[in-house]
Amino acid sequence: MPAAQPRTDSAFAVEDRLYAALALVRVVVTLNMVGLNAYRRDNFDHPTVALAIVVALVVWTGAAIWLYHDRARRTPALLLVDLAIVLAAMAVTPWVKSPDFNATIPGFWVMGALLAWAIHWHWRGGLVAAVLIAAADLLPRSEVDQGNYGNVFLILIGGPIVGFMCASLQRMARERDAAERAAAAAEERTRLARAVHDGVLQVLAMTQRRGAAAGGEWAELGRLAGEQERSLRSLIRQQDTVPQVAGGRVDLAGALEAMATAHPVRVEVATPGGAVLVDAHVVSETVAAVRACLDNVAAHAGDGASAWVLAQAGRDEITVSVRDDGPGITPGRLGQAAVEGRLGVVSSITGRIEELGGTATVQSGSWGTEWELTVPLA
Repeated sequence: MPAAQPRTDSAFAVEDRLYAALALVRVVVTLNMVGLNAYRRDNFDHPTVALAIVVALVVWTGAAIWLYHDRARRTPALLLVDLAIVLAAMAVTPWVKSPDFNATIPGFWVMGALLAWAIHWHWRGGLVAAVLIAAADLLPRSEVDQGNYGNVFLILIGGPIVGFMCASLQRMARERDAAERAAAAAEERTRLARAVHDGVLQVLAMTQRRGAAAGGEWAELGRLAGEQERSLRSLIRQQDTVPQVAGGRVDLAGALEAMATAHPVRVEVATPGGAVLVDAHVVSETVAAVRACLDNVAAHAGDGASAWVLAQAGRDEITVSVRDDGPGITPGRLGQAAVEGRLGVVSSITGRIEELGGTATVQSGSWGTEWELTVPLA
């Protein structure tokens, strides 16, 4: 008999409830066994022995209910003894009654051991116990009638089916535990990410901006603060997006976060505290559009320009803003480029976002340029 699979606390709790239900079944089939044997007492060639066997089976029922109640006592030895008593009671039936007996002494009482094996060893245990009980029932008979065949058939299919259902219930309990642990971990990661975002990251970002404005040694402090902010954001993103790909969906926020160190322009990226899982194609096209915005910053804003990428996730869409501190776009330049056939902005930025069902708008002035890309999450 194969060893039982490892069980979690919830799986053990399911097993406890199954054995509690089995205790009630044992009481019912024991009362049935006593009543039927009393009704058929004239069928016994050795009524005294039959009475002793019935009493012994009743005593074992009480002992089995007590023994199976405690997990520590549910050992393979107990299950073997339980089934051995069933087989022994069936084996002596032809002698106690007659070789032409119809029903065995235990009758439906055999369900106690059969179901115990199914609960403990699942479908394999139910099948083994069912085969042994069926063999003990059929082999002593000189002929098998329809009633005997029906009883054996039910035992042979019932044992494995009950065992399979018991295994399914325990597997569902383990999966539920795993899902609850994953949900709790995700909630805690989101809470920590939000706390870090609202506190430490904002302080580092403010230190970077004010240090750069103050110059001198403060500028170096600001630069270090910026590096630490980017590193901390990256660590939060790595923790919160494992795995990043699930069922063909990719974390858009994590992909945007990676651009902070993957582009020659100095880029500051701010993303939601949690993962934003969308279709992989949506992620690739949105990231490509953001990269095109940053390429324009590198090409037109000069070597000293900086850019900021801010992603805000709503219920149905995510908005990505790309802003720089360059000289801005000369009025009419985008229209003139389209007339001249230079469609870099139209195809690389606007075209990509519109194909995703979103919108791309641009505002520009002496303060710089800001693209706002809105992409549906569905």
